[in-house]
Amino acid sequence: MTTETVTNLYAALRAGFPADLDATAIETDTGLRYTWRDLERGSAMLANELRGRGLQPGDRLVAQVDKSVEALMLYLAALRAGLVYVPLNTAYPDAEVEYFLRDAEPAAVVVAPARFGRLSQLAFAAGARVVYTLGADRDGTLLDRAAHRSDVHEPAAVGLQALASIIYTSGTTGRSKGAMLTHGNLLANARVLHDYWGWRPGDVLIHVLPIFHVHGLFVAVHGALLSGSPMLWAAKFDPATVLAWLPRATVFMGVPTLYTRLLAQPGLQPEACAGMRLFISGSAPLLIETFRAWQQRTGHTILERYGMSETIMLTSNPYRPDARFGGQAERRGGTVGFPLPGVEVRIADEADRPLPVGQVGGVQVRGPSVFAGYWRMPDKTRAEFTADGWFRTGDVGFFDERGYLTLVGRSKDLIISGGYNVYPAEVEGAINELPGVAESAVVGVPHPDFGEVGVALVVPQPGANLDPQAILAALRGRLAAYKIPKHCALVEELPRNAMGKVQKNVLRERWRDTFRAA
Repeated sequence: MTTETVTNLYAALRAGFPADLDATAIETDTGLRYTWRDLERGSAMLANELRGRGLQPGDRLVAQVDKSVEALMLYLAALRAGLVYVPLNTAYPDAEVEYFLRDAEPAAVVVAPARFGRLSQLAFAAGARVVYTLGADRDGTLLDRAAHRSDVHEPAAVGLQALASIIYTSGTTGRSKGAMLTHGNLLANARVLHDYWGWRPGDVLIHVLPIFHVHGLFVAVHGALLSGSPMLWAAKFDPATVLAWLPRATVFMGVPTLYTRLLAQPGLQPEACAGMRLFISGSAPLLIETFRAWQQRTGHTILERYGMSETIMLTSNPYRPDARFGGQAERRGGTVGFPLPGVEVRIADEADRPLPVGQVGGVQVRGPSVFAGYWRMPDKTRAEFTADGWFRTGDVGFFDERGYLTLVGRSKDLIISGGYNVYPAEVEGAINELPGVAESAVVGVPHPDFGEVGVALVVPQPGANLDPQAILAALRGRLAAYKIPKHCALVEELPRNAMGKVQKNVLRERWRDTFRAA
């Protein structure tokens, strides 16, 4: 099946299933086993139930459900039926869900049984025609109704330009935006990653990520399905479970927090990872200390990559030598590697003029996986693209002379102190190298003299006795004076979202009055 003849992403994924459909496709942490035939039949029955309720291609389906194999089948069913799948973080409270429902105007909504009462009211008020429940223990009205449907379903020929999913951004700088991803966007990225990361028959993926996010739902799941690779499936990350699975697996995808928690396990030794082929990290910056500690403990080098909701994956450290960049195969800690095949990345100034190697600027991209725009936000969509068609990611970074991309932060995290630009990632890197520091975050807060200055929040290593003033003093020999934070405080932990990203908006709000008295 070629890309030109594909008219539905599910059909392309289904083509990757192995010949033996009765082989195990997914094994859960509770001991349940699902075959490839189960995925085919289950998603067909769900698709027939949705179409039987009058849903048509292009209708939105909102799902806020706990992670389960049945929830994965629901996503596959939506693809088959040509619906637009809208996954929501299970941590969103009713007020936030109400916004998403009113914005997406879904025809169908699927929620956890415990939340049916209030969310069904909000869903029907937003125009939904049907509201189902789906529980983590294979319960709920969706499965009850689908059980009476046929297990044969022909995927809707919607075309690669049709919307497959809307992924809502976190909304830390305003109301959440819905990134529209097409069947073609998702398929193009899945095929590139399949080749670039060397997916092959016999691979086994450890899947411990949530499936309301690009990382777990698209990057991980599509990779496994497209290569016919079984998954070891956990509803939530548990380091002991992962350690038990490592000898049976070849691929692991995680966020940095998962790697640090695994490093705390005495059982993490080279022999446990002897059969592993690839460890991938993303969704948040990986500390160089974690990168090096993983090498020392396991003998493996983590592959760090870069992507976002609007674009899926954009760059990756190499799995094998990359001929486009002098045949290099080194995975360099602190970088996110090279642009993926077919993806263009440039660094530009505020006037969208390309900058030379080594200069820091805005990261702009274009390619087949770049989204179709923001749902019902045409003005915002136009504002985020340059006149010549590049998407402004909002990230700030630079290319080195070897072609590796390094990210130094988000443009919204940039601190302009006394007229000078301060990139928090650079300051955090210097702090994290100091003895006794586990990790840090630097945010900008208002200041009566400089306009804005940095505040450093530092998490000590267990047992370390750190002095905030000594930390600032140590930076004076490492950084220019204007880059040094004006205040430092010790904290037990940094606030993070479900994918492990530090919530700097929370820190900014928490520390914004630090200099008000001054």
